[in-house]
Amino acid sequence: MFRPAVLVVLFCVSLALAMTGARVAGQRPSTDYVGNDACLPCHKTIVESYAQTAMARTSGPALPALIEGSYRNPVSGVSYRVRRHGARAMLSYDRSTPPELHGSQELSYYIGSNTLGRTFLFSVDGFLYQAPINYYARKHGWEMAPGDAQLREMELNHPADRTCLFCHTSRIQPRVPGTINHFSGAPFLQNGVGCERCHGPGGEHAAGHGPIVNPAKLTGARRDDICMQCHLEGVGRIAVAGHREADYRPGDTLSDYLAIFVRQDAASDRLGAVSQFEALALSACRRQSNGALTCTSCHDPHVQVSASQRTEFYRARCLTCHSTLAETHHVETRDCTSCHMPRLSSIDISHTMVTDHRILRNPRSQGTAAAPPVTRIVQFNNPSPSTRELGLAYGEVALAGNVSAASEAFRLLQQAGQDDADVLVRLAYLQQMRGDLDEAQRLYGRALARNPDLAVAAADLGVLEARHGQLAAALNLWRAAFDKNPHLTALGIDLARGLCESGSGDEARAVAQRALRHNPDSSATRQVVSELATNGCVKR
Repeated sequence: MFRPAVLVVLFCVSLALAMTGARVAGQRPSTDYVGNDACLPCHKTIVESYAQTAMARTSGPALPALIEGSYRNPVSGVSYRVRRHGARAMLSYDRSTPPELHGSQELSYYIGSNTLGRTFLFSVDGFLYQAPINYYARKHGWEMAPGDAQLREMELNHPADRTCLFCHTSRIQPRVPGTINHFSGAPFLQNGVGCERCHGPGGEHAAGHGPIVNPAKLTGARRDDICMQCHLEGVGRIAVAGHREADYRPGDTLSDYLAIFVRQDAASDRLGAVSQFEALALSACRRQSNGALTCTSCHDPHVQVSASQRTEFYRARCLTCHSTLAETHHVETRDCTSCHMPRLSSIDISHTMVTDHRILRNPRSQGTAAAPPVTRIVQFNNPSPSTRELGLAYGEVALAGNVSAASEAFRLLQQAGQDDADVLVRLAYLQQMRGDLDEAQRLYGRALARNPDLAVAAADLGVLEARHGQLAAALNLWRAAFDKNPHLTALGIDLARGLCESGSGDEARAVAQRALRHNPDSSATRQVVSELATNGCVKR
């Protein structure tokens, strides 16, 4: 009756919960943040200039940023329409062929400056989700969000959690305890990337009580880390034990809070949507400068360069180091970047292009084929990562079905010790996939004892308990997890079926309806709803 494992998304969700835990004692409180307006009295020109940049415009309320349009996904048969309806931004979805589907959601926020594209967020019962379609700037139109194009059922339950909001919004607010995408009020208090993301909390400085971080005066890793926090994605971003990525402050060492892992040679054979720093690290310009060349060598974060000025602006940056080429090297072409930093299609997000920050001498000799399967990974700028973080990173890679990564994760995490909830959950998942259900059950139980809010541990432990005839124990686990994570459709189905088997028909129907409200095109949930309406429940 119950599946041997809850969908992989549960595993990712639990990790997000673990990685966004309580702030470590003694760190600076979020009330130190005061927003861009506090900078205006002394830095008016800079603040007004920065407000026009892509970073400053990368999130905000939906309606002013709405681009009306429509799209039909030929795989699922769902037609989408984005439109203004009075003072509201609306997303509607319809399918006229069986099983028919009709509904709409009010869009609350947008994410993305529209340099590459833009997505929108909506709320169901206070839980924040990403729309299943995106607007793509290159195409000038709407299409499915990355990863959704081949889905035969519309998935409306992609949570917009703190990890999603981290690089696009400012002054993110606390979640309701135990959830990943339920905020008691507005999810963020400031649109876009604020001044304090690069300069640190400004409360004391604005009050005249001391200096603020100036990234231009930092050197080495502390300078580079400010850009890396968002512009180095990698294949795994693992919070260091006892920390969250949001605990990082400009001027700190990012690796004290977050370990970022990349595939060996990844940037040499593919480009991702936010892998600029990874590619730059391989460039001859960066290596021959002994690390002096960094993002701000070419990019002024306070200025949005217009299209008409772009060629001469970046040419001047190149000639800072290559002045001898000015009169001899392709004098007929002043745009250095068109040859040495061409815009190429991203393999991570369809219909987008990214600038090749490898700064290749002969870029035409390089291909942009899809990345090969991950074999070995390394921590960026750290040749000796901790066993825990490396094992957890391999565990993330294993979620995509990579058998060799699963084997390496298992080996490393066994060495890492079993007092860490994150480690315990990943080991339990790996044991479950290896067929050792008793050991998986033990490890899930230990993980929950350390962190009761781990949704995957509760969901999968419930499956294992139910298989041993402990349905009451399973229901208690599932109830608590689904109450705070209604986007987990598979969990809701297990709970509804379990409640039905126990004779709790009314509660089973309420759970199934709630799961369908958060993911209305789930055929499995529709089947449960239909069964409960037709047959009811009789306690066995």
